[in-house]
Amino acid sequence: MDYNLIATSAFGLESVVAKELKSLGYDELILENGKVHFTGDELDIVIANIHLRTAERILINMGEFEARSFEELFQGTKAINWGALIPVDGKMHVTGKSVKSTLHSVPDCQSIVKKAIVTSMQEKYNRTIFSEDGPVYKTEISLLKDKATLSVDTSGLGLHKRGYREKAGEAPLKETLAAAMVLLSKWSGKETLIDPFCGSGTILIEAAMIARDMAPGLNRKFVSEEWPNMSKSLWDQVRDGARKSIKNNNIKLFGYDINGRLLSVAKDNARLAGVSGNIEFHKQDFKEFELKKDDVFIISNPPYGERIGEEAEIRVLYKKLGELKESNPKVQMNILTSYEDFQKLFGLKSDKNRKLYNGRLKCYYYEYFRK
Repeated sequence: MDYNLIATSAFGLESVVAKELKSLGYDELILENGKVHFTGDELDIVIANIHLRTAERILINMGEFEARSFEELFQGTKAINWGALIPVDGKMHVTGKSVKSTLHSVPDCQSIVKKAIVTSMQEKYNRTIFSEDGPVYKTEISLLKDKATLSVDTSGLGLHKRGYREKAGEAPLKETLAAAMVLLSKWSGKETLIDPFCGSGTILIEAAMIARDMAPGLNRKFVSEEWPNMSKSLWDQVRDGARKSIKNNNIKLFGYDINGRLLSVAKDNARLAGVSGNIEFHKQDFKEFELKKDDVFIISNPPYGERIGEEAEIRVLYKKLGELKESNPKVQMNILTSYEDFQKLFGLKSDKNRKLYNGRLKCYYYEYFRK
């Protein structure tokens, strides 16, 4: 069965997700804020969940319609053939959000959508009561400027949950964003890659997985694995193919941080991700950091200085980063930070920068090309 699918993403990463989908063989993509639309069947749902590095979730778009009243919302939802997807024992969990819409009470919208889904299911299965003790079908009603979109989540936990990061730093960088930082850079997977503020190691782990072609969702479960129409053989087939495509790449990446406890976490994370042999972690204060060769890549998410008293320290670090680039023009430097005056402290205008979001925190990704 073919579905209208949505790969959701953080704002600013839609084009990265689209590029990933194209590399997996999908075309006729439609991009909008935080979403990439594509079509596919059950196998494509499995492929997208296991292989996409920068998407947040894979949703089935069940339908879109105008809804300015509760009656329109009810009838529009009821008209969808929910029984084609949800089995008789399916657990129908409804969430919602409303932006600039007449129907602004989210709890009321959720209640109406649930009632309409049950009514549709009653007509399909010719029964009045449903046990809802089977697989979960998390449905979202999203209202934007009176346009209702109904979708069902196939992922469960967000796709940034790879399964390797049991512990994280104090301000963890999402795995999906770390992967995007690597994919947006010009790193080919062959050059020496360094993160001088590596924290719990997320950027380097994602880079190592990219270099070795390790599917990010290979070692986790997805909510749609429990769905009766998503056969176990599909998941086994895609996982088996993903395992066979892993490269025995002996590339070395290097991470440095002043925090020994975080470095210990980073080593554990790298081991769980299966890339500990590709990354060397070293304890070092960045103020003492030196490059032994200049033909390297630096991809990093340095401290933002959000705590009281850290401002002066951050200024020193950012100034040193700029001096490092100036004295090593062959270095390709890619820095993600929310610090507004970064370029001023760095001392050089970036060759390229783009606005990205780490969770709800607005950041900029500054790229300084090798000269």
